[in-house]
Amino acid sequence: MTTTTTAAVLRDPESPFSFEEVALADLGPTEILVDLVSVGFCHTDVVARGMAAYVLPAILGHEGAGTVAAVGSDVDRVAVGDAVVLSFASCGACDQCLSGTPSYCALFTPLNMSARNLDGTVSATDADGNEIANRWFGQSSFATRAIVDQNSAVRVAPDVDLTKVGPLGCGIQTGAGTVLRAMDLQPGQSIVVFGAGAVGLAAVLGAKLAGAADIVAVDLHQSRLDLALELGATRVVLGSDRRLVEKITDDGPGLDFALDTTGVSSVMEAAIDSVGPGGAVMLVAASEAGLSLHPTQLTGKTISYVLEGAADPQEFIPYLVEKWQAGEFPFDRLIRTYPFDQIDKAEADSHSGDAIKPVLLFS
Repeated sequence: MTTTTTAAVLRDPESPFSFEEVALADLGPTEILVDLVSVGFCHTDVVARGMAAYVLPAILGHEGAGTVAAVGSDVDRVAVGDAVVLSFASCGACDQCLSGTPSYCALFTPLNMSARNLDGTVSATDADGNEIANRWFGQSSFATRAIVDQNSAVRVAPDVDLTKVGPLGCGIQTGAGTVLRAMDLQPGQSIVVFGAGAVGLAAVLGAKLAGAADIVAVDLHQSRLDLALELGATRVVLGSDRRLVEKITDDGPGLDFALDTTGVSSVMEAAIDSVGPGGAVMLVAASEAGLSLHPTQLTGKTISYVLEGAADPQEFIPYLVEKWQAGEFPFDRLIRTYPFDQIDKAEADSHSGDAIKPVLLFS
């Protein structure tokens, strides 16, 4: 019997999403079928509009949460009825995957950014039998049902609120993971976070969880800075301040860490100038902006680009859920929910900044 899903299909980079009935292929040996309860809308989903020749038509979405409806013959990580959070795809066999850093999987780009299987095939077709790419970040969860490899599914307890936890699969994991895993920030250290969106505020929450002594948030919007203070920032600085770096460093030698979530060249350069010798700067934004630096700006410093917080979702997402349920990681304060059929409004609100983390709910 053919399995179908109602999906928000992106057919043209300049057009709204199109709601369509899509047919899904039979499951492969390590694949599972997930009934989605919710899915976050992430900035990277907007980036896909600039990849039209490569991806479209496609089902996007990569912060899904739901229950397992069916499993392939070789699936051994989850079972039918399990509650799962969906995260990025990884091969599970390369050196990086085996060493606990699957976000640096040797096949990360083809597995996550093409919305296709490694062999170029897809497992979804429209009403006319035409192919629709449906492996965006291994899941394509802007749909009521999604086919996912078991490596992308993280089992959570049955009492977890699946309307909230989808963003842990990417945006929240990226912010908090960069602080807690890539930086390994220690109690008493200092950090500045550029951009108080979902990723940046997740980083603030992670820094508070780690026991940072000085947590500085930078943004252009005072309302977001006010929220950053409520969530654990010790200081905030308007991004338009003419003495931005001096305000961040308090005219001192610089902080221990800086995280840029904006992808703006001038902001990334300010992040580099905000840390002192021995400090580290980490960049996470999906951006084509470049950097122009004098070598002396890097004196004694390190800089790196971090994918998915350098976290292993199988370990890190349950950890975040545990901290959230204990009241120590209130990421749900960033969420605004929308019915699935309001996906275009959720995208617009995400783009304008009216919503920090839109989450679409399925009926």
